[in-house]
Amino acid sequence: MATHKTDKADKQITVIVIGAGNRGTVYSNYAVDFPERLKVVGVADPRKFRRTLIQKNHNIPDDKVFEDWEDVVKQDKFADAVIIATPDRCHREPAIQCADKGYHILLEKPMDVTAAGCKAIVEAVKRNNVLLGVGHVLHYFPPAMTIKRLIDEGAIGEVINIQHLEPVGWGHFAHSFVRGNWHREDDSCFVLLAKCGHDIDLIHWWMGKHKCLKVSSFGSLAHFNKEHKPEGAASRCLDCSVESKCAYSAKQMYLDGPFGVRMGNEGWPVTAVVDNPNVETVTEALRTGPYGKCVYDTDNDVCDNQVVNFSFSEGRTATLSMVAFTEKLCTRSVKVFGTKGEIQCLNFNEVTLFDFVTRKTSKYPFISGAHGTRMTGHGGADFYIMDAFVKAVARNDPSFLCTAANTLESHLLTFAAEKSRLEGKIISMETDTL
Repeated sequence: MATHKTDKADKQITVIVIGAGNRGTVYSNYAVDFPERLKVVGVADPRKFRRTLIQKNHNIPDDKVFEDWEDVVKQDKFADAVIIATPDRCHREPAIQCADKGYHILLEKPMDVTAAGCKAIVEAVKRNNVLLGVGHVLHYFPPAMTIKRLIDEGAIGEVINIQHLEPVGWGHFAHSFVRGNWHREDDSCFVLLAKCGHDIDLIHWWMGKHKCLKVSSFGSLAHFNKEHKPEGAASRCLDCSVESKCAYSAKQMYLDGPFGVRMGNEGWPVTAVVDNPNVETVTEALRTGPYGKCVYDTDNDVCDNQVVNFSFSEGRTATLSMVAFTEKLCTRSVKVFGTKGEIQCLNFNEVTLFDFVTRKTSKYPFISGAHGTRMTGHGGADFYIMDAFVKAVARNDPSFLCTAANTLESHLLTFAAEKSRLEGKIISMETDTL
């Protein structure tokens, strides 16, 4: 059971899970660890296995289990909030209609795959006076909040520049963005929106009062294409004579490697391959499904590397680098350079501050409150966003959440960056249409 102490003064809130995939399941696990604070009372998902799993985990009655989210909003309101974790292109309508129904909303990022959709969701939330939390989980992560606090306290003077790195991880990128759900923009969205919404949100947040004026970006699909397919490679890894020498072998990734089912792993990433993973089901899925394909022989089209430059007011700047080809898996690193000092947070863990005046280094270690829970994803940030959302709803206090307006602004910066990459020009946030 969870070791994190909760505020007993908070009432239990109720929630409906719309979209019972990985993220919906992860967020709803908060109710398993903290049943006195959160109860899942409904679920909607077209996949019987996924919705039944949520139903069993939370003892949901049959009349509150739905195949379609539209059946939820047809009912009288029967919960305080909804968790919307449908595919990226299926966020807009359930979010708007749930807001119109009066539900508070935790919406998995991105809000929508278009700027217009994001704006429409924010308008619906404001119109109905409901709370909105968006799944930028790192915004609620203690190291990120420590950086924000130090900046706001003036510990490094005026922020001049931020350098941020998102190392996706070679295996993770191949799994999610070459073979998986986010491998094509027309099926989901461009990779910067899918993967780096967290990071642009953080840069925007840390910059505080400084408004972003201009954005430029460069990126490409440099490696995962047919031009780099090894000689003699087959179209599927299980049939491939050179598979054992390939860093992206599906056989190693899902069967024999450290995260393979033969090593006893029954969680991510094999749960993305098949609902009920074992050696037989995973093997069959690799023979017939997308996760068994050669990474050089798929129809993927999203960038495997991208850089973004931000120009803020008063001459402040920031850079973001996203790259697939890293040892580390999504363990961000950031450096914040100020007029009186420098902040570093490597691997998004301990924060250090060097003071130019005293020439001393201060350390701000991080011990996760997620230990002992089922919510250790993103280094424990999954726990912290749910903790903030539940408190916000229980106390009807929006101060626990990033404002909808700020979240919208960070989304618009992301759309601007992709527009810059595609059009090969600097985008003005004041004059260019997104």
